[in-house]
Amino acid sequence: MLLTVQNIHKTYQTADGPFAVLRGVDLTLDAGETLALTGESGSGKSTLLHLIGGLDTPDQGHIHLGELDITTLDDNGRAALRRGTVGVVFQQFNLIPSLRVSDNIAFQARLADRYDPLWDATLAERMGLTPHLNKYPEQLSGGQQQRVAIARTLAPKPRLVLADEPTGNLDEATAAAVLDLMLELVSETGAGLLIVTHSTELAGRMSRRLHLRAGQVA
Repeated sequence: MLLTVQNIHKTYQTADGPFAVLRGVDLTLDAGETLALTGESGSGKSTLLHLIGGLDTPDQGHIHLGELDITTLDDNGRAALRRGTVGVVFQQFNLIPSLRVSDNIAFQARLADRYDPLWDATLAERMGLTPHLNKYPEQLSGGQQQRVAIARTLAPKPRLVLADEPTGNLDEATAAAVLDLMLELVSETGAGLLIVTHSTELAGRMSRRLHLRAGQVA
């Protein structure tokens, strides 16, 4: 099993007092499997994704990536995990404005010491980015920027890819094309894919679907 999430709890302090975002969530994901995480706004989807990606820590429970319990890692350990083992695609593209497209794609892989120019070239070609490699992010459309963000995430060949509404800012046709490429490339690398989405169409493309309601699996 690639990913095992066990009894995850997370509570945040608000002006109205403590708010339990996650209340005992369990899930599993195998290598090569795709999973859609659905639910209403505030159900805890993005919080769970951030915990799995090591962007935050749970109050209770364990998250295993293979044999590694990532809930035991410190900040440096979680950052190292995100550099190469776990790739995260955000709804906001988070590209580096001062870097050209080619360097944005290579950025994560270089940090992880996994830079492979041939793989980067393959990603750029498959994402339709080869003509744009010398451009800066501001010179690209939203769809092109999202393809750069996905290519950057896949460049280190992570074992697990997490995507938070990866097509939420795109028109329908571009969203479908980006998703097709993402599924194809994830399948080729053997990674697991977990997507947070409100889209029933996107969720229907995944191997499985898990629905959250009020911080629990419905």
